[in-house]
Amino acid sequence: MSEPEFKKLLDEPLSVINAGLERFAQDLDQQGVKVVHVDWAPPAGGDSEFVKLLSRLETLSHGQEALTKRIEDANQKALKRMLSGDPVLVDVIPASEAIPELKEHMVLHAGPPIGWNRMCGPMRGAVAGIAVFEGWAPDLKTAEGMATEGAFDFQPNHQFDAVGPMTGMTTISQPLLAVENRRFGNRAFCAINEGLGKVMRFGGNDDEVLNRLRWIRDVLGPTMGAALRAGDGMPLKGLVARGLSMGDEMHQRNIACSGLALRAMSPALAATATDTTILSDVLAFIAGNDQFFLNIAMAMGKAVMDPVRGIDASSLVTAMSRNGTDFGIQVSGTGETWFTAPVEMPEGLYFPGFTEADANPDMGDSTIVETIGLGGFAMGAAPAVAGFVGAGAASDAASYTRNMGEITLGENPEWTIPALDYLGVPTGIDIRLVVETGLAPTINTGIAHKDPGVGQVGAGVVRAPMACFKQALLAFAESVGVS
Repeated sequence: MSEPEFKKLLDEPLSVINAGLERFAQDLDQQGVKVVHVDWAPPAGGDSEFVKLLSRLETLSHGQEALTKRIEDANQKALKRMLSGDPVLVDVIPASEAIPELKEHMVLHAGPPIGWNRMCGPMRGAVAGIAVFEGWAPDLKTAEGMATEGAFDFQPNHQFDAVGPMTGMTTISQPLLAVENRRFGNRAFCAINEGLGKVMRFGGNDDEVLNRLRWIRDVLGPTMGAALRAGDGMPLKGLVARGLSMGDEMHQRNIACSGLALRAMSPALAATATDTTILSDVLAFIAGNDQFFLNIAMAMGKAVMDPVRGIDASSLVTAMSRNGTDFGIQVSGTGETWFTAPVEMPEGLYFPGFTEADANPDMGDSTIVETIGLGGFAMGAAPAVAGFVGAGAASDAASYTRNMGEITLGENPEWTIPALDYLGVPTGIDIRLVVETGLAPTINTGIAHKDPGVGQVGAGVVRAPMACFKQALLAFAESVGVS
């Protein structure tokens, strides 16, 4: 470039493309400079080890078959299994019938494996409460002593085809929702939602909590089970599709789907109930519980994801879960192995009288709904949730969904978001894309008090810890022959 041309360029108005730190673009804009910001970051956060690993996974060969094609084929198989699942709520049955391996003094909990010595406050509170509920201990203090002495066998829900919200207590006499994936013939189970506030899933354990659980066991569970068995079950895919169009995302907002489920069950409830007082109480409980559908959605998610497990060379996430201490994920190609890291603290809004100083780190198996593309991944369908959980303005909800599209293998053509021009919810979390982009899954969640017995104190948004996905990627690479 000649000197006159260079001087002319300097005299012309500047048009700038800024990549990376947005602060630079903001400074230029304040100076009146026309600027376009590009949200860019180096692959894998600039971590050279993982940049090289991702490159090897894309370029190395495995015998005569290119490794990248092997992984792509496996992931398409996994995604197809996800999308072709046909989940139907078919029954409510005692846990002893649903899970024959479940025995006295055995407690299934949310999240990856954990022992009493590492459990958080609300998890300990729930364990003590469920021990009294089951009759294993006369009071909470005795139950805590029994737990300290090793009287209970703690196991993750996921190991037994089950899931549970927050603390996730599953024990022998509880009634469990049974969702059958009719495409593959498997079933998954979840306890019935107790409602909001001081409840066992948030660590509540007083008489009010235990009496409610007894009513659910003795009245609600059998009544629902009889109604579901009288028909051909309640298909869930279409119901969720309608819920998305009505403003639900199926984790923090379940108002529409709870109403639709009640509408679907009401005729059979009326036809099978033998006592009008019981019928009235059951209808009132379901109608008054805006989160009633959450546990159904969780069992649905587990039933959809279990057939996706164990596909050789698939990098798709089959489970995400947390126990208040650890966050864990499982990946199709690496089987039942948990990859864990310390769980994050949610950012959100608190009920009056509580602050973040009262909060426990995130917990629960409910992240199975994000694993199938709902919850934080479907926030664009539920803009009201963004404000409720402190995720920004309602107009920001769409960006959460679009960002999650960067780390997934596809969209769900049956679960679409009208406000986003019928965009399918992002589906099939790929550990390679999570590590490459640095975008961790967004999760909508409730917030429990850190002390036993208090219950829910708020709601918020949390990110899955990136360390889980990096561990998983290393193990996955080894499983396909990449060192």
